[in-house]
Amino acid sequence: MKNLLKFLLLLSLIVYLVLAVTIFNSPEMKQRCTAVDISVRDSDMAKFISPAEVSRILKRKNMFPEGRRLTDIDPGKIENVLMANSFIDEAAVYKTPGGHVKISVSQRLPVMRIISDNGENYYLDTRGAIMTNAHYPADLVVATGNISRKYAHSHLASLGKYLRYDKFWDNQIEQINVDSVGRITLYPRVGPQTINIGAPTDIRRKLCNLKNLYSKVFPTVGWNKYSNLDLEYENQIICKK
Repeated sequence: MKNLLKFLLLLSLIVYLVLAVTIFNSPEMKQRCTAVDISVRDSDMAKFISPAEVSRILKRKNMFPEGRRLTDIDPGKIENVLMANSFIDEAAVYKTPGGHVKISVSQRLPVMRIISDNGENYYLDTRGAIMTNAHYPADLVVATGNISRKYAHSHLASLGKYLRYDKFWDNQIEQINVDSVGRITLYPRVGPQTINIGAPTDIRRKLCNLKNLYSKVFPTVGWNKYSNLDLEYENQIICKK
């Protein structure tokens, strides 16, 4: 009985040693990350995040995978680090058999910059969510004035999205201002006019009327004839010199 027990213990030890040598000397255990391939989707829409910025984020957190053993690299942890950045919407990280780590991120796309009278400075994305760290450059319409976060989310996000994704208005409107009771004034890039659209309702209808004015009236009377355009009232535009 004792001999059988000794034999089983010896056999177990041999099996353990064989497995240990096999596992710890396998190519997978020794292989290291030889390159990191980073891609940023929607880079033609915004330049908030670049491959270089992704690298810097991971290096600051000591999470950059290059040179590390593949078995020590946790894609989920890398994704969590990247998702903590307010300008990243999604992140996907995976390892390849060739020793590369692939990182793909998509940006949160801003539609408007808010510089409020209360001192807040941030961006709104396509969902109306706030994007902090407003030191990033972006050629977007800027909203100023009496703007609370609730007002920005409820009213300005949809307006910003409409302006951003309509080529004509994206090129035409440079700034908006919100007064103390929530009325909106637009300031165009071209022309001396201020454009009052009043309450943030029926925005598409009001801008459609304004676009008709631009295309049908201004070519005849001239772009500089009026200094103020008022679209607040339904189905009419009041032009003032």
